[in-house]
Parts: sequence; C-alpha cells; structure tokens
Amino acid sequence: MCGSVVITVRVPKELKEIMDKYSGIINWSEEIRNFIIRRITEIRQEEALNRLNSIIEKLPELPTGSIMSLVREDRDSH
Repeated sequence: MCGSVVITVRVPKELKEIMDKYSGIINWSEEIRNFIIRRITEIRQEEALNRLNSIIEKLPELPTGSIMSLVREDRDSH
C-alpha cells in the first residue's frame, strides 16, 4: 500500500478505557488494520463465489449418466 490516511472510529468510553488498559500488549492500530484487510478479503471471496455460481447456473445440464460414461471411456483408454 502506498501512503496512508487516517480514519476515525467512535467507541464507547468504557471500551476505550479497556483498550487503554491493554495498549502495552495490543497494538490497536495494527489489530484494526488487519481486521479490515481480512474482512475485505472475505467480501471479495464471497463476490467471486457469487460470480462463479452465476456462471455455473447458466451452463447447460448434462444428460443423466454423461459423467459416468466419460469416466468409463477415459479409464478404458489406458
């Protein structure tokens, strides 16, 4: 990634106090950055699966038994 920008997130005061308690152990900026990256990756994967499913749904159906005959034909050819 080139450069960076600052975003602001509002959290309840109590949550911020707990975060402050663990700020020496947890790098909150890094945690939030990693969460955002993981979430975007998940959404992109879901989008890709949806596109793939829509392509698959448009494919014509094979007649019953076609796969078995193709497999049998391949096995017999060896």
